[in-house]
Amino acid sequence: MKNTKIITVSLAAALAIGAITANGVLVSADAEKGTIKVAASATPHAEILEEAKPILEKEGWDLEVTVFDDYIMPNEVVESGDMDANYFQHLPYLEQYNEEKGSHLVNAGGIHYEPFGIYPGTKKSLDELEDGDTIAVPNDTTNEARALLLLQDNGVITLKDGAGLEATVKDIEENPKNIKIEELEAAQVSRVKDEVAFVVLNGNYALQAGYSVSKDSIAHETSDSEAAKTYVNVIVVKEGNENNEGVKALVDVLKSDGIKDYINSTYDGAVIPFEE
Repeated sequence: MKNTKIITVSLAAALAIGAITANGVLVSADAEKGTIKVAASATPHAEILEEAKPILEKEGWDLEVTVFDDYIMPNEVVESGDMDANYFQHLPYLEQYNEEKGSHLVNAGGIHYEPFGIYPGTKKSLDELEDGDTIAVPNDTTNEARALLLLQDNGVITLKDGAGLEATVKDIEENPKNIKIEELEAAQVSRVKDEVAFVVLNGNYALQAGYSVSKDSIAHETSDSEAAKTYVNVIVVKEGNENNEGVKALVDVLKSDGIKDYINSTYDGAVIPFEE
C-alpha cells in the first residue's frame, strides 16, 4: 500500500509541474532552454522580435531584446560576446563593418527587406509613359542603383551588363522613350511627385509621403530581385555561433508563418518577409 501511495503522489506531482510523454518521460511545462540576447533597432526590428517572444517562450527560450539607436554598438556587443545576435542591418553594411573594424560577424539568416517602389506622380500607370517624361530617383549610389534596376525590371530602361548595384544614369544603355531621370536627395524625391510622371522611393519615404506601399506602388522589388537578396535584413552572430541552438531557434521563429503574417499585416508593404 505504501508503494501505491508513493507512486500516486509522484504521478500527481508530475502532472502538476509538467507532462508525461507516451514513453513515460517527464517534460516540464516551464522547461528553460536558456536566454537569447539580441540587439536591435527600434523599427521594425525590435517590434518583430517582441512578436516572436511568446512563440520562443513556448519553446523554452527567454528572448531579451535591447534597443539601440546607432549602427555601431549592436555589432560591438555581438563581437564582444555580450549579446548573442543582432537584427538591424543588411549584408553590404555588415561586410563593410567587418572590413573596417576587423570583426568576425556573419549572417545567420535573412528575415525581411524594405522594398523600393515606383509610385505615381502625374501619371498612374507605366503604360501612360510618353516620350521625354521625367522620373525622379534618389541620387546616392546605393539607392539610385536600386531605383534604376527597378525601372529596368519594369521595362522602362535597360542598363549595361554588370552595372548591378553600382549602376548610375551613365549605365543606361537603352532608353526607348527618352525618359529623363531626375536625381534628387532621397528625402526630396517624394516632394516633386506633382511635377514628374513617377517617383521611385524606398518604403519609409513612401510612407512619409502618404503613399500606401501595398496599395499605391505600381511596382516594387520582389524577394527574388538582386536588390532584395542583397539588402535583406539579417540576424547577425559572431562567427562560429551560426549553429547555436538558440540562434537557430530564433531564426526559425522569425521565418515562421506567424511572424510573416505579422509583418505583412503591420507594415503595409514597407517591410516584406524575405523568401530564400
